[in-house]
Amino acid sequence: MPLFETPRLLVRELSRQDLPALTAILSDPEVMKFSLRGVCDEQMTGAFIDWCVQCYANYGMGQWALVDKASGELVGFCGVSPEQVAGVQEASLGYRLATRYWRQGLASEAVKGVLEYVFSQQQQPAVIAIIESANVASLRVAQKAGFNAFDTVQFHGRPVRVYRLTHQHWKAP
Repeated sequence: MPLFETPRLLVRELSRQDLPALTAILSDPEVMKFSLRGVCDEQMTGAFIDWCVQCYANYGMGQWALVDKASGELVGFCGVSPEQVAGVQEASLGYRLATRYWRQGLASEAVKGVLEYVFSQQQQPAVIAIIESANVASLRVAQKAGFNAFDTVQFHGRPVRVYRLTHQHWKAP
C-alpha cells in the first residue's frame, strides 16, 4: 500500500520482498560510489531493509521504496532516517536510484514528495542532507529541493556538506 504518490512514482515501505531488486541496485558500484557502506551484497541489503523496517516502527519514517507507476518496477529508495551527526540525532535525507533511472528527474521528484510527506504528515521540524562535494548530481537535487546553506564537517572520516532545511523554510514561498 503506497504511503503517497508523485507523478511517476508510488512510494511505500520497503520489505523483504524487495530484496532481489534492491540488491541489484545496491550492488552496482556506480550507484554506491558515494555511499559509506560501499556496494552491498544480498546479506547487507537484507540488513538494510531490516533497519528500514525498524525505523518505520520506531520513528514512523525511514527509507521508502520507489516504484515506477508505469512498469511496477522498484527503481530505488528515498526517505528520511535517523542519523547521528556531531553527537546529535538528526532526520537525514537519503536516496539511491538504479542507474537506468538517472538523469530523468526522478530523484528530484522523489525528494520533493518525501519532504512534502515528512513536513506535512509527520510534522518533522527539520531535515538534513549529507553530501560529499564531489557528488555533483546529489548537490543539484538537494539545491532544487531548497537545501542551500551548508556546513562542512567530517562524517565517518570524510569531509561532507551538511545541508539543513527547516519546516519553516520549506513552507516559505
